[in-house]
Amino acid sequence: MKYLVLLGAAISLFSACQYAILTVRGRVMPNRVTWFLWSLAPIVASVAAISSGVTWAALPVFMAGFSPFIIFLASFSGAQRKNHWKITRFDWICGAASLLAFFVFLSTKDAILAIWLSMAADFLAAVPTFRKAWKFPETESAVPFTLGLFATATTFFAIEHWNFESLAFSIYVIGMNVCLSAVILGRKRHEKA
Repeated sequence: MKYLVLLGAAISLFSACQYAILTVRGRVMPNRVTWFLWSLAPIVASVAAISSGVTWAALPVFMAGFSPFIIFLASFSGAQRKNHWKITRFDWICGAASLLAFFVFLSTKDAILAIWLSMAADFLAAVPTFRKAWKFPETESAVPFTLGLFATATTFFAIEHWNFESLAFSIYVIGMNVCLSAVILGRKRHEKA
């Protein structure tokens, strides 16, 4: 089972590298607020899960944070220096709300509350990318979100204790990946029609 988790982590890393390459080449324009905040929430959730005794099942959640950090860094190089996505006031508001949830997490010792707050922070961080993908689908790629489904699904093969701490963030990430993939692919199909 641990090999499946390692496979999921490899898929997550591969998809992040693919998106980072598209970013450096200027084919996609990631929203820096989203990708930076997406790197925080899963790392927080994985730390909370590990503190609750979750072992291998926390690796895909950790990768769900490490992979966006790669993309965030890629947004500062190559073609992105001249052609990066402009951060709007809306992005800042969503980012501030996400950070608020993150900082509230830091003040709690309750692992379940921390995971809820991490999911809230992650969702608020995603809103600017949902908005951008809806309005400007050509600036996005569904690759990391589609592959993210498979990478995160490996979590279920490593779960030792089927409880909220083990399942919640992974289920949330799968749902988020489904929604983002659907928006990006649906809007691109609509634009071509």
